[in-house]
Amino acid sequence: LKDEVVVRDLFWCHPDVVKLCNACHLVFLIDSTYKTNRYILPLLDFVGVTPTRMTFSTAFAYLDGERVNNIVWASERFRGLFLRKDCLPGVIVTDRDLALMKAVNTVFSECTNLLCKFHIDKNVKAKCKSLISQKNAWDYVMDSWGTLADCPSEQQFPECL
Repeated sequence: LKDEVVVRDLFWCHPDVVKLCNACHLVFLIDSTYKTNRYILPLLDFVGVTPTRMTFSTAFAYLDGERVNNIVWASERFRGLFLRKDCLPGVIVTDRDLALMKAVNTVFSECTNLLCKFHIDKNVKAKCKSLISQKNAWDYVMDSWGTLADCPSEQQFPECL
């Protein structure tokens, strides 16, 4: 077929971003979108966070599949952007995609892998919605959850709980 495009794993990063990755290397977010693009392939997106909490697109990868080995391949290329061993990410934030979490643990074993607060909130709301029918009880639970999730310190956690 003439119009058929065969795409295998593809990783891309703008060369100017490598300097930014090495200067702002503390926090990165990695997330996937599945089959929402023209090629109907998973798109793995790497996003960096600056010290002023601004985000920048670091790299992306079209993957042939949603398997751990595909994500490990892309993560290894992402790791290759860091020029010095002391410039590796300190924290990588992901959703609860088990393949992504396993790949991050494999390639960035020295990094802390955190779950995205947005995805945690979304899951809490989905679970609580089926258990709570009254509006005022729902508002109370969500306010209490927000207070707990935004707890400023480990020492204040029992009070927020």
